[in-house]
Amino acid sequence: MNDSIHIAGVGRVPFVKPGGSPPYHDLGARAAVAALADAGLDFMDVDQAFVGYVYGDSTCGQRTLYGLGMAGIPIFNVNNSCATGASALVLARQAVASGAADCALALGFDQLRPELPFPRDVSRPAPTEPIELAAEALIGHSEAPQAIRYFAAAGAAHMARYGTAASSFAQVRAKASRHARHNPYALLRRELSADEVMASPALSAPLTRLMACPPASGAAAVLVCSEAFRRRRGLRRCVRIRAQAMVSDRPATLDAADIIYTVGYDMSQGAADAAYAMAGLGPEDVDVVELHDGFASNELITYEALGLAAPGEGERMVVDGDNTYGGRWVVNPSGGMMSMGHPPGATGLAQCAELVEQLRGEAQARQVPAARIGLGHNLGIGGACVVSIYEAA
Repeated sequence: MNDSIHIAGVGRVPFVKPGGSPPYHDLGARAAVAALADAGLDFMDVDQAFVGYVYGDSTCGQRTLYGLGMAGIPIFNVNNSCATGASALVLARQAVASGAADCALALGFDQLRPELPFPRDVSRPAPTEPIELAAEALIGHSEAPQAIRYFAAAGAAHMARYGTAASSFAQVRAKASRHARHNPYALLRRELSADEVMASPALSAPLTRLMACPPASGAAAVLVCSEAFRRRRGLRRCVRIRAQAMVSDRPATLDAADIIYTVGYDMSQGAADAAYAMAGLGPEDVDVVELHDGFASNELITYEALGLAAPGEGERMVVDGDNTYGGRWVVNPSGGMMSMGHPPGATGLAQCAELVEQLRGEAQARQVPAARIGLGHNLGIGGACVVSIYEAA
């Protein structure tokens, strides 16, 4: 990858409960304005915009950005499941790397209604139908929501295969709450004990309610620029995109007869391997990680997919404290999706914003000491996974 692609500015708004937010165009505009202010730029400096959201109509990007100025620039609307935010970032980075833009905006938002999950239009085939069929062949069918069933089954499979204890998933969630105490953007900021997590109402074994991320409304934005633009504008607070890889499902997703693979392990591993190779780095070089923790079970399993732990050793990472301050890595200093909440269009960009603040040394009480290399991981079932590696300038 051209190593002269930079993050010039980031912005986000506090995530809130579904039904409790301003309209999506207000959320998105506020995040974009915050990113522009962070970079010291104006909307007229932006050459292209990539706007991600999962719940909305075809030109929500235009509706949102026209309020900042009708500049006539290309505005691309992006929807890629829960990896939408990072997918918008990939497109912005590619636009700059190709020379099509000197400065590109990646913006993500979602305004969720309280009555989630939304009913699906049954007149059309479900886009995740192949995943659903593969998963149900392995774990059967129940009336529980799809994501809960799948990630609960993945957690149960890890427990059966490696002897992992359900209490380790609870420790992952408790760690997230400790980190989120200091994050003003997080939806949930109350510290939880592992015992409280275990005692919360059951969802689907081994998951309890507190082991799942809450849906949320929110927005985040990232400005990407070239080295020439950075120099021309005298931007001194940039963070470099050292590497970035995006992977969709491969045969193992459906053919491995392994629910852990069906819910994204293979995509995560493939994207991480490609990003490490592109960056000329390994997991041992990473200081801080923001990963897709829709469920506590998935966070622990993703440690292994990203190479932070060997297969079956994710629990050891939890027990040894190697996922928090004072350990080998700090994972989700933001509190992750389990504390931040999950507006699907914004999550990947909020991860980027957290990592940029960490690598600038601006994360205040959340700051990871001497952080130089950050890794972001954004996953969507059915399927897309983006792994990005960032480097302090």
